[in-house]
Amino acid sequence: MDYETHEKLSPTKEEREAKKEQARKDAEKALIARKKADDAFRANFERLKAERRAREAAETKS
Repeated sequence: MDYETHEKLSPTKEEREAKKEQARKDAEKALIARKKADDAFRANFERLKAERRAREAAETKS
């Protein structure tokens, strides 16, 4: 049984730089998405906290 061996070509400098730049762009997109999700979570958390406090204040006045 004969197997052909293929020599793995190492990427050129331009290919490595392009891959590194793409990874940086992907990381920036992920950070932006994460910040957006965190901001939405925080806003919802604060809204719910305010609603709970308003209900508790109304209950204590009754």
